[in-house]
Amino acid sequence: MSSVERIVSCLDGYDPDALRVDKAREAIRSCLVPVSAVERVATRSALGRVLAEDIVPHVNVPAHDNSAMDGYAVRSADLKADAETALDEIGSALAGRPFGGAVGAGECVRVMTGAVMPAGTDAVVVQEVARIAGDSIIVPPGQKRGQNVRYAGEDLKAGMAVLRPGRALGPAELGLIASLGLAEVSVRRRLRVAFFSTGDELASVGAPLAEGQVYDSNRYTLYGMLARLGVELIDMGVVRDDPGQLEAAFRTAAANADAVVTSGGVSVGEADFVKQLMKKLGEVLFWKIAMRPGRPMAFGRIGGAFLFGLPGNPVAVMVTFYQLVREALLFLAGRTDDCALPRLTVPSAAPIRKVPGRTEFQRGVLARDARGAWSVRLTGQQGSGVLRSMSEANCFIVLEHERGPVAAGEPVQVQLFEGLV
Repeated sequence: MSSVERIVSCLDGYDPDALRVDKAREAIRSCLVPVSAVERVATRSALGRVLAEDIVPHVNVPAHDNSAMDGYAVRSADLKADAETALDEIGSALAGRPFGGAVGAGECVRVMTGAVMPAGTDAVVVQEVARIAGDSIIVPPGQKRGQNVRYAGEDLKAGMAVLRPGRALGPAELGLIASLGLAEVSVRRRLRVAFFSTGDELASVGAPLAEGQVYDSNRYTLYGMLARLGVELIDMGVVRDDPGQLEAAFRTAAANADAVVTSGGVSVGEADFVKQLMKKLGEVLFWKIAMRPGRPMAFGRIGGAFLFGLPGNPVAVMVTFYQLVREALLFLAGRTDDCALPRLTVPSAAPIRKVPGRTEFQRGVLARDARGAWSVRLTGQQGSGVLRSMSEANCFIVLEHERGPVAAGEPVQVQLFEGLV
């Protein structure tokens, strides 16, 4: 028994001929080993990369107590609780140009947003409520100590880690790192993913179609889904159902990538030599997953690369990728946060047919009615070859393994496509 097979066969409820979706995810995760190589990159180039170090501020952010508003820096002890207070304006402070002296009793300083709080002051009176009367600034009652003041270290405190390894760096994280004056950051090496389609019936886009051929759409959807993950892509094109060509493709992919994603060649009745070849070159398991669409799938290792063999039908490729492969690749890339697609619960606008014993990922349209109430409906024909159903949808309707038919108005779970597909 191979090491991959030994690991997954020990899982509770493991049945390769009727594998639940949650068990398939568990089986895949139990075998994965994330990339460990680390590199230093410029902070701006780290967008979308996986952090590989603790980010610990060496300075407070902000570095000084400063004004959160345009107005007047005052001493709260000078202010009357139930009447106006007249103060003498003795100077001004701008962001980057602090007031040089100290503020005494009965005095105030004009301040702009971001200006360092003058020595002796502990509150800012916004300019909209203060008024000028001759040489005095009149402050209304009701002002409080600490109002409109941003304190040193309020955002980030020196010595306390603010970002941990394993998270993807987005725009906010880049700004946070830059606020600490860091020009470079350590990140995980990009995950390298090779992908190709298999089948004699596939024609490349731009070529004339021979009788019985179809254009290879799967490679384009795979490209789009993989590119969204920020991985390094190796597009190996279409590989014919020829043992020699397939073996060469698998060997090249495994030698140059951390993961290999293929479409076609794993269904019952397809060329047996594809499966035999996968097993010959590595440790590969073939599963019948209790899901619709996307029942057949292969998973394992070829050389140093993890293999994900997806079905050939276009919708099945996308559903299987998002439900089983996406999280696995993000984990391989070094992500340690929860990468699962979030789910919302909304009413179904119409009945949905469903039989217990499998998880279904129907394509739906989530929308609001004239009253502002949300509901979801099917896009129409749900066949695994109807790619239009993905294009017209804005979400997956997730119907759980044990669930039966859904009545109109009954709550269902949805996964939104926005930012995903």
